[in-house]
Amino acid sequence: MIIAGLFAGGCAKKQAVEQKETTAQAQQEAKAPEPPVQKPEPKLEFKTVYFDLDSYELKDEYRKILSVISVALRGKPSVTIRLEGHCDERGTIEYNLALGEKRANAVKGYLVNLGTSGAAFKTTSYGKERPAALGHDEASWAKNRRVEFIIEKQ
Repeated sequence: MIIAGLFAGGCAKKQAVEQKETTAQAQQEAKAPEPPVQKPEPKLEFKTVYFDLDSYELKDEYRKILSVISVALRGKPSVTIRLEGHCDERGTIEYNLALGEKRANAVKGYLVNLGTSGAAFKTTSYGKERPAALGHDEASWAKNRRVEFIIEKQ
């Protein structure tokens, strides 16, 4: 009986030691710092800039939007954006290509004046060749007189 008591007592001590070791390991694991979580950078999003008939003058509402875009781009020197100028179906091919280019350059010029690097932008004009709306009315034409931002490199 004494021998059984010694074995029982020996087993109890062994369990207590194992329990202390397990608790110590759990505390060390709990204290170990977790690696910092890498948050993905938010993707840049741009609104289309619309223009009046036969105009490449920026409207006030778009100047405010472009100001926000300029601030976002200043911290991203590797970004490359293509500014695509578009027109409605009225006017000759040559006229609309030139007007689309002026619209794209107006957006670029405004952003550069706000401090954005001019190297971030490429401009192109599609004139009336890529309409956003296919109708032959003022509502459709208004949607086609625009500059779109195309991110080439983020």
